[in-house]
Amino acid sequence: MRTGSVTTLFGRRPMTLALVRRQTATAEIKRGKTVDKWKVFRDASAAMELLGIQSNSLAVLDALLSFYPDNELSQDAQLIVFPSNAQLMLRAHAMSGATLRRHLALLVEAGLIVRKDSANGKRYARRDGDGQIENAFGFDLSPLLARSEELAALAQQVFADRENLRRAKENLTICRRDVRKLITVAIEEGAEGDWLAVENVYVAIVGRIPRAPTLPDVRAVL
Repeated sequence: MRTGSVTTLFGRRPMTLALVRRQTATAEIKRGKTVDKWKVFRDASAAMELLGIQSNSLAVLDALLSFYPDNELSQDAQLIVFPSNAQLMLRAHAMSGATLRRHLALLVEAGLIVRKDSANGKRYARRDGDGQIENAFGFDLSPLLARSEELAALAQQVFADRENLRRAKENLTICRRDVRKLITVAIEEGAEGDWLAVENVYVAIVGRIPRAPTLPDVRAVL
């Protein structure tokens, strides 16, 4: 169950108002809300560039999720995982300690996880007499639950942009073929007009296409 408290970071890690806002948002998850953790992970993976994270960040997020025992993230569950760096490094494809720390920081900055640090910075769980987790210190996965709809929308945006780019590239390929053939037949059959000048304009326009064109690039050339 979420609480309304804000946990500051252990040691010299800086605290920002953005981090405070993200922690506050996790306290406002709709009662009874659940989501498949791997569905959220796939959405975050698709929206990687929009979130400002990298493939290694996803490897770390995947490792963190693997320490959460259930497939569903639930509002009324304990969503804090507390693996050691050594355990995380192993599950993140033998990632180095420095790389792990950098990508944990990126996940926090992207608002996908929240650090819940103990008084001494250690990660652990305190259990009650029945063995149930009473309090835990580590990485809180609740932002994934809180932002699940937003991440799904970002993923859909990425898929739509890719499809629009694919169609635009296809249209440009057809257009280039048609223009090239029309210029060639005009030159070969002596049609009236300065077709060499037209060809030069065509070559100049096509030459502006970058190696990895974006949708605006393709539309401008088209």
